[in-house]
Formats: sequence, C-alpha cells, structure tokens
Amino acid sequence: MGLRQNLAQFMLLVAVNALVGGTLGQERTVLPLLAGQVLHLDLYTPALTYILAFGLAKAGTNYFAGTLSDRYGRKPVLVTGWIIALPVPLLLIFGPSWGWIVAANVVLGISQGLTWSTTVVMKMDLVGPSRRGLAMGLNEAAGYLGVAATALATGYIAANYGLRPGPLLLGAAYIAVGLGLSVFAVKETRDHARLEAANHTSAHADAHGELGNREIFTLTSFRDKSLSSVSQAGMVNNLNDGLSWGLFPVLFAAAGLSIDRIGILAAVYPAVWGAGQLVTGALSDKYGRKWLIVGGMLVQAVALGMIALGTGFGIWLAAAILLGLGTAMVYPTLLAAIGDVAHPAWRARSVGIYRLWRDGGFAVGALLAGILADAFGIPTAVAAVGALTALSGILVAVRMRATDHQRAG
Repeated sequence: MGLRQNLAQFMLLVAVNALVGGTLGQERTVLPLLAGQVLHLDLYTPALTYILAFGLAKAGTNYFAGTLSDRYGRKPVLVTGWIIALPVPLLLIFGPSWGWIVAANVVLGISQGLTWSTTVVMKMDLVGPSRRGLAMGLNEAAGYLGVAATALATGYIAANYGLRPGPLLLGAAYIAVGLGLSVFAVKETRDHARLEAANHTSAHADAHGELGNREIFTLTSFRDKSLSSVSQAGMVNNLNDGLSWGLFPVLFAAAGLSIDRIGILAAVYPAVWGAGQLVTGALSDKYGRKWLIVGGMLVQAVALGMIALGTGFGIWLAAAILLGLGTAMVYPTLLAAIGDVAHPAWRARSVGIYRLWRDGGFAVGALLAGILADAFGIPTAVAAVGALTALSGILVAVRMRATDHQRAG
C-alpha cells in the first residue's frame, strides 16, 4: 500500500479518469447552445432538464457504485460504466428532439456514477491514509482537466463545423479508449482496502468495521458532523457547477460573445479547477481539510457575484478563474475528508453516499437555476446561488470538526 509502491497502476487510473471527464466535457459548450439554436427551446427550465436528468441518474448510481464495488470488486463496476456509455454519443448526434438529449444524459449519468466513483475508490485503496488528499487532487485534476480540454476542443470544432456531429465524435473516441484500458490494463484494488481495514480504527464501527447500509447512510448524511458537513458542501458545490454548465453559455451568448469565446469561458473554469487540485489536495494533507473547504466555498460565492454583476469577456474570464480556484480548494478536500472518517470496510459506500448528495446538486441546481432564471433573469439566478454558497461555507465553519490526514472527526 502506498503511492510509490502502486505508481504505475495509480497513474493509469489517473489517465482513465481524464477520459471519464472528457466524456462529460463533450457537452459543456455544445448542449446549452443546441437547446436554443437547433431544438428551439425558449425557456430555461425545460432546457435544463438534461442536467436534472444527469444529476439524478449520477447521484443515484453513485450510491450503488459503492455498494457494488464492495460486493463484486472495483474493476467490474468500472468496466460496466464504460459499456453503459457506448450509446451516448449516438443519442446526442442523431437525437431529433430534446427528449433524446435528456435520455442520453440519463445514460451518461449512470455511466459517470459508476466510472468516476470507482476511480475515486480505487485510488483511495492504493495510496492509504497519509497521501489521500494528494490522491484525490490528482484524480479530480485529471477528470476536470479532461472536462476543460474537451470543452475547449468542442467549442473550436463547433465554431468551424457546427454543433453536430463533429464535437460529439470526440466523446465517442474517449469512451472506446477508456473501455479498452479498463478491460485490459486496470487491476482490481479491493484487497488493498482489506489490508488497510485490518489495521484501522474508527469511532463509528465495531472491531471489524461492520455497519449496515442504513447506519452508514445516516452517519454520512446527518449524524456525523464532519461527514454531513462535507455532504451538504458537496451538494452546493455541484449546484454551482450545474448552474455554470446550463446557464453560463446562454448568458454569454446573449451578451454577443462568439462560440469560440464561449468555449474559452466554458473551459477556463474546469481547467483552473482541475489544475488547482494538484496543489490543494496535497495542502489538505499538510494543513487539514476544514478551512480549505470554508475558504473555497466563500471564494466561489465571490466569483458568482462577479458573474451576476459583470458584463463582458474580461470580467467573466476573471470570475471563471476565481470560480475554478474556489472549487479546486473544495473538491479533493471533501473526498479526502470522507476517506479520513470512513472505515475502509465501508468507505466505498460512504463515498457513494457523499457522491449521491454531491451530484444531487446538479439536479437541485438545474431546477433552482431554471425557475429563478425564467422568473427573474439569469443574473438574479446566479446571485441567489452565490448567496447560498456563502451560507454553505459558513455552515462548514460552524459545524465541521477540524481535520488532519489521520482523522476528520
């Protein structure tokens, strides 16, 4: 157990998660524009149904991914996730109505729940407790740099060749490569978790780390102050991401920005988010999780305020950078905090429950942002979500126990 001892397999999983992120990134620039310019949806709430569908499907699958990976092993769950993704590009390319796009995102959400959740758990298995923040930083950096690079590439392709099919062929290539690597190169990691469990102590388990699924759910969601604080912050964080995914391209297009400039803005946020995690994950190992999470939520709130009040490419570019920085402070740190508290015997299930809440934020964000944008306009919707983000950070400051790499509670 350890990063150095498992470096080759760890870096392979980093590459696999970059492909997982790229599969998601194929939509970031294209679909919000496809809704209005090709399929002629006039209201924001119906146009955001694909994010609602994606969030609900991914959130639910996250929960089952943890349970299934504990029962059957990590690799079978990862491979299954890639197989499920195979029809997604075809549905997006040939879908004649918005219902097809929504259906594609249900399938994509299920796939992402299985693949991304499993790469998280597998890296936790490999590195052990002392480098968990670094591991999560590398994992999430790879995923969101994949999102960013693909958002930028699809923006360029769409500007030169149209919204369909060109940008979406990139996603098809990612799925083929990810499936091949997962089948032929990735190795099972569940035995590493069993080794760690044999030498682990926890405040929330008996001598064998045995808790039922219901007990793990209530601990992660409500009872444990650290775990529940992390879960609500994760939900609000992804609420922000759902907002940015669904409404920012529309806001920028309404201001007269070209598709390639919209693609730049759509890419900068996840690029800074992704690259920043290379630093913030390791920082959380050294200095603890809590205050990085609090600070990150407050930085995101400021960035959303800038987007709501600002106009023009320059201010929006600065806000996108700031939003990415705040998210980078939070994202790997939240996952590492879950790994700190959860016993290895039920850590995969606790991660799945956290990711259930976190990715439920996509669905909440789609509904909230759509309703507010239709009623009051996009800037008001963005400002309201910014206020909610600040409140989430304050809640973490008040409720979460300070953490280090040995223990989060």
